[in-house]
Amino acid sequence: MGKSNLASILSHFQIEGQVIDIKPLGNGLINDTYHVVTQADTSPDFVLQRINNAIFQDVDLLQHNIEVVTAHLRRKLEGMGVEDIDRRVLQFVKSDEGKTYYHDQDGGYWRVMMFIPDSFTHEAVTPESALDAGRAFGNFECMLVDVPEQLGETIPDFHNMELRMRQLAEAVKDDKAGRLHQVQDIVAMLERDANEMCQAEQLYREGKLPKRICHCDTKVNNMLFDSEGQVLCVIDLDTVMPSFIFSDYGDFLRTGANFTAEDDPDLSHVGFNEAIFKSFTMGYLEATHSFLTPLEIKLLPFAVALFPFMQCTRFLTDYINGDTYYKIKYDTHNLDRARNQLALYHDVRKHYAAMESFILEALGEQHST
Repeated sequence: MGKSNLASILSHFQIEGQVIDIKPLGNGLINDTYHVVTQADTSPDFVLQRINNAIFQDVDLLQHNIEVVTAHLRRKLEGMGVEDIDRRVLQFVKSDEGKTYYHDQDGGYWRVMMFIPDSFTHEAVTPESALDAGRAFGNFECMLVDVPEQLGETIPDFHNMELRMRQLAEAVKDDKAGRLHQVQDIVAMLERDANEMCQAEQLYREGKLPKRICHCDTKVNNMLFDSEGQVLCVIDLDTVMPSFIFSDYGDFLRTGANFTAEDDPDLSHVGFNEAIFKSFTMGYLEATHSFLTPLEIKLLPFAVALFPFMQCTRFLTDYINGDTYYKIKYDTHNLDRARNQLALYHDVRKHYAAMESFILEALGEQHST
């Protein structure tokens, strides 16, 4: 979109200062994001973002969730006496209509945030960044334990394993692309372990497992760092919603603790990185051990296995359906992804005992401090 059109969008928000440039920001795959540069020393810079309402279809609910969460985080930080709060919580600018988003005449949805200067993101998952991520996302959950109102699901059933198995069963029944014969072995393995991998939903129905406010997109690049390498805040709040804590814990380790990319076709490269697991777990439990239930803690190794199992199911379903959801670079891309994630799932299962032992050790350290 041209700068004149972006400037027109900006005119509907209550921003101060003279805008001198609007340029693309970041490499996000969901929303289009721009850095709004203002005249030096006269006002802060801003971030202009187009919300992908094909994915987040209820924008009003989406923004309400974010408003509730950011206001609650701000109150918590104020109560802790934090001085640089404006750098530690995202701030949204109101539109002329008093909302935190603007709906343009072409059907687009836009929002404006305050730009946090001298802040950085990291892409590499190392033991050090994994420890930071565990603390940051754990603290995020901890501060939101007592959010005063019920939030909605911005993507309904986002991490519902029962739903993913139903979708696979439907794909198998229809076999739209005539590919089922190629993947019967994977389907059989997924069906074999389905009951165990769907236990979270069953435990929730039985009242044994709570849903909490979670981030649900715990990538290492969804944290902002200052120039000294300290975490400032968690960003990209679109998926913040009620979920099992497994969504934050397991999904980070699915990508962060695999020795290779999720679409690497060479399965000899796939494996579970215990060093990343230990660092992330130590940071996460440091922040969450005070409120997690014994069952949630017991099921953390299950969470690590759940997410490659779930992603294998999703990739395989899309492959059987003829590649209608995920973008692919070649015909068997989704199949390679599915086999990769299944290999990771199997390797994670081999580490259950080691994970359980380390979690008990980490909890002992938390309770002794």
